[in-house]
Amino acid sequence: MNQHIVVVGGGIVGLASAYRLLEQLPGASLTVLEKEAAVARHQSSHNSGVLHCGLYYKTGSRRARLAVKGIRQMIEFCQIHSIPHEVCGKVVVAVSAEEIPRLHALYQRGQDNGLRGLRLLSPEQLREIEPHASGLAAIHVPEEGIADYPRVCEVLVEEIRARGGEVITGAGVSAILPDAGRWRVVHAAGDCACDWVVSCAGLYSDRVAALTGRPRSVRIVPFRGEYCLIRPERQFLARNLIYPVPDPQFPFLGVHFTRMIGGGVEAGPNAVLALAREGYTKTDVSVADLADSLGFPGLWRFLRRYPRAAWEELRRSFSREIFCRSLQRLVPEIRLDDLLPGGSGVRAQAMSPDGTLVDDFSFVEGPREIHVINAPSPGATASLAIGEEIASMLVARA
Repeated sequence: MNQHIVVVGGGIVGLASAYRLLEQLPGASLTVLEKEAAVARHQSSHNSGVLHCGLYYKTGSRRARLAVKGIRQMIEFCQIHSIPHEVCGKVVVAVSAEEIPRLHALYQRGQDNGLRGLRLLSPEQLREIEPHASGLAAIHVPEEGIADYPRVCEVLVEEIRARGGEVITGAGVSAILPDAGRWRVVHAAGDCACDWVVSCAGLYSDRVAALTGRPRSVRIVPFRGEYCLIRPERQFLARNLIYPVPDPQFPFLGVHFTRMIGGGVEAGPNAVLALAREGYTKTDVSVADLADSLGFPGLWRFLRRYPRAAWEELRRSFSREIFCRSLQRLVPEIRLDDLLPGGSGVRAQAMSPDGTLVDDFSFVEGPREIHVINAPSPGATASLAIGEEIASMLVARA
């Protein structure tokens, strides 16, 4: 295949897709275009670094299938390339009687999704794994772990270039124009003609897809997740990963404890509407992005559907005391003065006009184009499997 492929987006999904495309199409010419001065500047490096194995996702969904497949591929990739990672396991803890049926449902879903080694734990067994966690019951998920995703992205760039691909930074795409049966992609560093466009644009996935003339049937609504760091002398309170049972009244996982691959323990995140698609702090505001969100009927329907949960997340963002109380549900010994300011990330979440969050990975195909519209968590874990699927879709149509 002598065709030229342009991949828009140099985050982990775009890089993994480029890597898999060159693997399946060794004769192809391929260029990755990234708007920032370096790859992996947003979701790929602003996350908790967790290897998710597919416990939460609906059985049979693309998200569940690619999470299970993806974690095994990612661990193998890290092993081959000596990338820091650790399969340390996770516990999901039920702290009230009403959460126990949901915990059992999660356990069954994990089994249905093909996870290995799941165990239901008594309070005593939980404390053997996490001595400072408290709950009525828990699930041990031994396949989960942590990884250095920024290093994964660096290695992917090396592998892409070794296979003859090109990665251009500082190349934000401004137009994708039909050109005699091909595409002409206009970007900040010039323009290029190509036969295929594969967009993996994360926080801008809806806008980049629209450059090809595709309607924005869903909208990316950015949610900021804020973290605290645990004071070094108190990091013994969490050995590895401690998660709550997800609240069915809100479509996020809730605050949790995560040991980081570079050292230390962080806690969080909350989930609040970001005022910019790259709004990593409360004062980051983009008038255009905010108008885009507020002008979308789906956001208002979402807020009407989850008013209490949205309000509680906002309060938790502005109150360290409320944040701490949420963590104390899992680890009662945690204290307010144990918490230090941490980082934050912005989740690119696709939302439908009816106010529901797109619950699965979403890919959209057109003539000589494939767009990854929605790939939130576990997008990093599943990135190599997502890339493999994208490459298979293109090969089938080339």
